[in-house]
Amino acid sequence: MLAGRYRVGALIGRGGMADVHVGTDTRLGRRVAIKLLKPQLATDPAFRMRFRQEAQSAARMAHPTIVRVFDAGEETVIDPSGHEVQLPFIVMEFVEGRLLKDIIHEGPLDPAAAVRVIDGVLTALEYSHRAGVVHRDIKPGNIMITTTGQVKVMDFGIARAVSDSATTVAQTTAILGTASYFSPEQAKGETVDARTDLYSTGVVLFEMLTGRPPFRGDTPVAVAYQHVSERPVKPSVINPKVSPALDAVVMHALAKDRDVRYQTAAEFRADVDTAASGRVPVHEKPDETALLFGAPTGSLSSSELALRQLTEDDTMARTQRRPPAVWIWSGIIGVVVIVVAVMYWAFNLQPADEIPSNAREVPTLTGLTWEEAADKLQSLTLPATKLEETSDTVPAGQVIRSEPAAGEIVDTGTPVNVYVSSGRAAVQVPELKNKLIDQAKADLQAAGLTPGSETRQNSPTAAAGTVLSTSPAGGEFVEAGTTVNFTISSGNVTLPDLIGQSLAAASSYLTADNLQLVATPVPDPSCKSEPGSPITKQSLAPGDVPQRSEVELTYCAG
Repeated sequence: MLAGRYRVGALIGRGGMADVHVGTDTRLGRRVAIKLLKPQLATDPAFRMRFRQEAQSAARMAHPTIVRVFDAGEETVIDPSGHEVQLPFIVMEFVEGRLLKDIIHEGPLDPAAAVRVIDGVLTALEYSHRAGVVHRDIKPGNIMITTTGQVKVMDFGIARAVSDSATTVAQTTAILGTASYFSPEQAKGETVDARTDLYSTGVVLFEMLTGRPPFRGDTPVAVAYQHVSERPVKPSVINPKVSPALDAVVMHALAKDRDVRYQTAAEFRADVDTAASGRVPVHEKPDETALLFGAPTGSLSSSELALRQLTEDDTMARTQRRPPAVWIWSGIIGVVVIVVAVMYWAFNLQPADEIPSNAREVPTLTGLTWEEAADKLQSLTLPATKLEETSDTVPAGQVIRSEPAAGEIVDTGTPVNVYVSSGRAAVQVPELKNKLIDQAKADLQAAGLTPGSETRQNSPTAAAGTVLSTSPAGGEFVEAGTTVNFTISSGNVTLPDLIGQSLAAASSYLTADNLQLVATPVPDPSCKSEPGSPITKQSLAPGDVPQRSEVELTYCAG
């Protein structure tokens, strides 16, 4: 129990310097989230001070898109060694929902959904920046989507007042933030302001649209270096569903120079809304001549102030009423030449779209054989792994797709999974023996196979139209759509010529299992009986006769 009213429950999250538990405010009977400084840090006065600053900074935030802070304080607890220590805590609003990083882990968001989320984040930042607080750690792990779809930005604990311009990342005890979402000025240890949050928001928007951050590396230092020196690819290169309008918004937000990127959250949000309507935002370039030859309107340098005082002081006499005309024209020509030269220089400094030397673009492999795809990737120093996958459209042995996908920019040495078609999915031929042909065909089609030819065969037992066997046989695995041929009963048996056979032998032959006919002896008194009673006539001619037919066998009995 904290402060006599907050009951601490199960652990629901971990941060760099604190753990978060679900809790209950017993006085108001409401569910809350309680952030506790980690025990190993609680004894450090510097960390406790930062923790208190977190509470004071976050308590100023009161907006639907920001997680509220209800209370803060310190509780005296006994550590494992038996000593009393002060454990700082913050009581916050309990939010039911999912972290944005968990949603992105399942794959890129639909562009419309990404726009809705980023609109909520920018609304929160617009409010906090007006309050003079920079978040400094905008990332998917600090953004939650509630069960009703509301965006909530968390952890303003590492925010500092915008007016505190002397604070830099390099001066803090530990790096605040995550390298994947660093702004170039954070990575270089420069002064941080509100535009840092807008860069990180641009990184989050890029990740929502593509499923990954714009820069990846083996170490945080490698990622931070890319934020400073390398240009990201457009999101549409990775996800073709991204529109050119959203491409323009993301690339403007990720500008290296903070004076070039979005200056306010409101400006960023307006461009996001414009892109969502299908229109590409237009960004005006700053007046280069003003930046080169004078301060912006509204600010005067000390020399300009002195000149103004000189012109307005009536007590001072001028020795020359106006400068010579040649000087004026020389100055104008000089300014024009300098402006043209600077514009030429600026246009040639635009970032190139070339792929960095340590990166590769995954080639298109669809339709190639495994050997051809492996050779192509090997030439780009991208190791290939073969994975088989069934396909109804791609012939067996040809590449279906790759992962990472074709066109994606990856580091050299990045493994590429190549999915090769193993043909159509295997289907087991059903057991159709002893079924009528119509039922057998229906069962075959239900299994995804095609009925083929019908071959009739005599059988003493199977009724006419009954399946005797199939090819392929029942139980075998074949490709979907394979043709299966039938052998069916004709309903007949083959009757041999029994003339001259003894009555006993003929009767036994007809009633055997392979014929199962009915033998009926018929004595003929008109001819003299002979030993063995040979058959002199049979009622049915040799050949195919219906199953279980009666055959009269005539023999001499006179």
